[in-house]
Amino acid sequence: MMANATDASGALHASLRTALTHDMVLTDPDEMRRFCRDWHGDVTSSAVAVLRPRSTGDVAAAVRACRDLGLSIVPQGGNTGLVLGGIPDMPASQVVLSLERMTAIRNIDVHDFSAVVEAGCILSELKDRIAEKDMYFPLALGAQGSCRIGGNVSTNAGGINVLRYGMTRELVLGLEVVLPDGTIFNGLSTLRKDNRGIDLKQLFIGAEGTLGIITAVSLKLAPLPDQVATALLGLKSLDDAITLYRRARRDCCDLMSAFEFMPPLAFVLAREAIPDLPMPIAGDYPAYVLMEISGSGLVDIADLMERFLGGVMEEGLVVDGVIAASQAQARNLWLFREGMNEGQARRGAHMRTDISVPLSRLADFVHDAEQAVTDALPDCISVSYGHVGDGNVHLNVLPPTGSSPNESASRIYRAKTVVNRVVDSYNGSISAEHGIGRLKRADFEERLDPARRALLTALKQAIDPAMVMNPGCQLSFPGPS
Repeated sequence: MMANATDASGALHASLRTALTHDMVLTDPDEMRRFCRDWHGDVTSSAVAVLRPRSTGDVAAAVRACRDLGLSIVPQGGNTGLVLGGIPDMPASQVVLSLERMTAIRNIDVHDFSAVVEAGCILSELKDRIAEKDMYFPLALGAQGSCRIGGNVSTNAGGINVLRYGMTRELVLGLEVVLPDGTIFNGLSTLRKDNRGIDLKQLFIGAEGTLGIITAVSLKLAPLPDQVATALLGLKSLDDAITLYRRARRDCCDLMSAFEFMPPLAFVLAREAIPDLPMPIAGDYPAYVLMEISGSGLVDIADLMERFLGGVMEEGLVVDGVIAASQAQARNLWLFREGMNEGQARRGAHMRTDISVPLSRLADFVHDAEQAVTDALPDCISVSYGHVGDGNVHLNVLPPTGSSPNESASRIYRAKTVVNRVVDSYNGSISAEHGIGRLKRADFEERLDPARRALLTALKQAIDPAMVMNPGCQLSFPGPS
C-alpha cells in the first residue's frame, strides 16, 4: 500500500516537472514545510508539491497541468492568513501554488494616482516604493512585512485604516486572474468609472482563491500624508470610547484614519512580548483609544488634534492622554497595539475572533460576550480590542497558563460556541476582515441562508466546475461536475 502511494506521488512529481520548468516544482518535504504550516504554527499539513511560478504564463501552465493530472490548487501569498485559507487539507490531491516569486511592480503612475503590481509584492515593500513617489497606499496590517498584495485582495483584508480608506475591495481598480481552465482574465484597468455591465473583479476579491488565482492588481493611490498626529488616550469606559469616536468623526471628519480601542491588559501583553516598551501614560484606565489623524497640503493636522483633545479633555470625556512628538514616539504607541498580539501568542493556544456588530451596539456586545465567557469559563481571560470606527472587535479568549493542549482545545471550542451565540443575537458577522478559510467554514455554513448558498454554489459551478481551485475553503461545495 505504501509502495503504491509512493509510486503515485513519484509519477505526479515527474508529470509536473515535465509540464513545468524544473525549478518551479518543490517536492522535498523540508523545502515544502514552510508552505504547509499556518502563520501561528497551530496547523501543519503537506501537499503533493509546491509550485512557485515566476509569471502569469507560468501560473496558467501550472493550472492546466494540475487540471490534467486531477490535482486541486491551494493558492498562497505570504501565508499570513488566520483562517487556514492557504493551507492544504487534502495532501494527497492538492498542490500549493505560491505567488512569492511574482514581485514585479509593473507601473506607478503619479498622474493617474494608480499602480499596477504583481500578486507576490510584499505589502510593506510596495508601500515604500509608492512612498518614494510621494504617493500613498493606505492598506496597513500588522503582518505587512510578510503578507503579499494578492493575498490581501483575495481575503479582502481590513486593517487599521479602514475607517478612512475602506477595505481592500475599495482600493482595487482592476485585476489579472488565471481562471480554473488556465485562461487569463485581463481586467487591469485603472479607470475610476467603468459601468460596462457586471464588475467582474468583485467576484475574485474576498473569494480566497476559490474562483481563480489573482496574479496582478491595479491599485488606487492617494497623496502621501505629510502630516500625521497620533495620540494614546485614557478613558473611563468603552462607552466613552464610542462617544469619543462619534465626536472625532464629526470634528475631525475624513482626516481621521485610525481609531482603535484597547483594554488595560493590552499593555501587559505588549510588554510580555517587548519588555523595553516605555509606558506612555502613567495612570491605569479602564479603556484606551489609539487615535490617528493625517493629511497633506494646507491642513494643520497638529493644531486640529490639539484643539480636538483640548475640548474633550475639558469636558472630562478623555481623562488622560499623550500626543506623539515624533515619528519614533508614534511608532512606540502603535507597538502596544501590535505587541499585544504577540503577547497573546506567547501565552499559548487561544481563541481568536474577528467579529463585527453595529457600531451603535459595540460596547453592549463586548460587555455581553465577555460576561458570557466568564459565566461559561471562569478560569479564562477575555481580551477585547479592535477598530471602533467600523464595528470590528477581536474578542480573544486565553486559557489558563499551563493548560494541556487538549484542555486548551476544549476551552477554545467552548468559548467559540459561547461567543458566536452572542454574535448571532446581535445580528453580527463571525468574520469582519480575516475571511472564512477552512477554520470558519463550518460556522459560516451553519449560518448561511438557502438563497445565498444557492448563489455561491452556482458561481462556483459556473466558474470552476472541476473544483480545481482551493476546495474545502469557504464552503463544502458538491463534487466536480
